[in-house]
Amino acid sequence: VIALRLLLLTFVRTIEMRKAEWTEVDLAAAEWRIPAEKMKMRRLHIVPLSTQAVALLTELKGITGAGRWLFPNHRRPQDVMSATTVNHALMSLGFASATVTHDFRATASTRLHEMGLRSDFIELQLAHVERNRVRAAYNHADHLAERAAMMQTWADWLDAVAADNPSARSAKG
Repeated sequence: VIALRLLLLTFVRTIEMRKAEWTEVDLAAAEWRIPAEKMKMRRLHIVPLSTQAVALLTELKGITGAGRWLFPNHRRPQDVMSATTVNHALMSLGFASATVTHDFRATASTRLHEMGLRSDFIELQLAHVERNRVRAAYNHADHLAERAAMMQTWADWLDAVAADNPSARSAKG
């Protein structure tokens, strides 16, 4: 369930979460720096962490923090959690087999746009690359402060949804 909550709070790709290493996470700075070689577009991706994400990762550190991976494979500790584990967790919580964790990214994008947040901040957070070559060549802004505020707004909204939904509260633990 921690993996699902982390995906909801950060809307990274499942593979990025599964391959996350403790050396990439700075809880004091509230940042997760995903190296370029682990990213789809081969660019460093900085994920600002909400207070909820920091609390969740602090809890996880007590469980897996002595090892390399945030989510090690229980059968093969030198490897990461399998690709199907998180989607199976969704099914065990009662979601349809057609629901996949990648849907979290679409949900976050849609809701943040509905909330009026800036599209370029959302796209940066999703690690989408600017398709306009001229703009991409000149604009290297990462808007970390604005994205951190957006991620906190997102986490607070998720908490409010869970508080209004008794079945969501029981799935948090």
